[in-house]
Amino acid sequence: MNIKLRLIVMNFLQFAVWGAYLTCMGNYLGSAGLGSQISWFYAIQGIVSIFMPTLMGIVADRYLQPQRVLSLCHCLAGIFMLSCWYMGLQTGIGNEIANPAMFIGLYTLSVAFYMPTIALTNTVAFTILKQNGMDTVKDFPPIRVMGTIGFILTMWFVNCAVLEDGNLSFTLGESAYKFQYTYMQFFVSGFLSIVLSIYALTMPQCPLQEKKEHQSLAQSFGLDAFKLFKTKKMALFFIFSALLGMCLQVTNGYAGPFITSFRGSVDPVVAGSFAANNATLLTSLSQISEALCILLIPFFLRRYGIKIVMLMSMFAWVFRFGFFGLGSPTMPGVLLFILSCIVYGVAFDFFNVSGGIFVDQECAPDVKASAQGLFMMMT
Repeated sequence: MNIKLRLIVMNFLQFAVWGAYLTCMGNYLGSAGLGSQISWFYAIQGIVSIFMPTLMGIVADRYLQPQRVLSLCHCLAGIFMLSCWYMGLQTGIGNEIANPAMFIGLYTLSVAFYMPTIALTNTVAFTILKQNGMDTVKDFPPIRVMGTIGFILTMWFVNCAVLEDGNLSFTLGESAYKFQYTYMQFFVSGFLSIVLSIYALTMPQCPLQEKKEHQSLAQSFGLDAFKLFKTKKMALFFIFSALLGMCLQVTNGYAGPFITSFRGSVDPVVAGSFAANNATLLTSLSQISEALCILLIPFFLRRYGIKIVMLMSMFAWVFRFGFFGLGSPTMPGVLLFILSCIVYGVAFDFFNVSGGIFVDQECAPDVKASAQGLFMMMT
């Protein structure tokens, strides 16, 4: 198989795993008696990202080949996510989770092993591209865009898929059994994670960095990546990564539930509107915009540089929340929802994707995987 095609499949599956639940999980949590914990479920992603991506980056830099670490992480993440699905299955649709602490614990473990895989996927892709004499700035964005497409397709799947009385069907109409409202979204995510775990083992070998003699304790544990904060340029980059990461978690956690909440409106036109009953499909416009904007990154990076690209992202986040706050699920308010989704592509891509490339260009080879993990931690 062509090397680019293999990397495309890897990126497709990587983000398909996430797309199955990230934007619609709040809908299920509300019906399972965990509505008050929605913010905590998204905060968990940030908490585990403080240390897990960096730790797995250290392992991938020094002890185990990156593609094997990627496989191991997805295997564990998939097992724990399927455990969440099983707990939901035992409880039933519309019933409160019997053991919230265990459910949250299993979800935390799944996310703890999934979050490092985003940086690891970048490391594997960059390494393989360079091994084959390719330009990461030119060749990576078209590969990465397939990850966004994977995210979108699983969003569409869980938005339309209905499992009722053992029968699988698809609808854009109203149904309480849509995957976007039930524990089945966790099954889709866990299954895809296991598939990627197996696929990662077939990827080309990514060599470990050669160990240096007389390493300090910090170097031995990969903590030298934190020395990047001594460089003003890198310190500013990581600080803004954290600030924009806050914006991302707010929109991920509450965009879907906010639109879905209109189903409870006393106005039957609003309650029965297409947008209110297909929140996951509507918010997928954000990822479609993201996919298109990824293709613009090489041009904007070469034309304007990383500083201007990041500034564009910051202004885009202002418009993202502004349009969203003023929107409604019926005309003409739904047009503001759509505009918000379009702006999201610039807000997300112009920082996150170009940021991964920036880290790869600015960091020494022996800390690249750790630095990618640090970037993931900050966002």
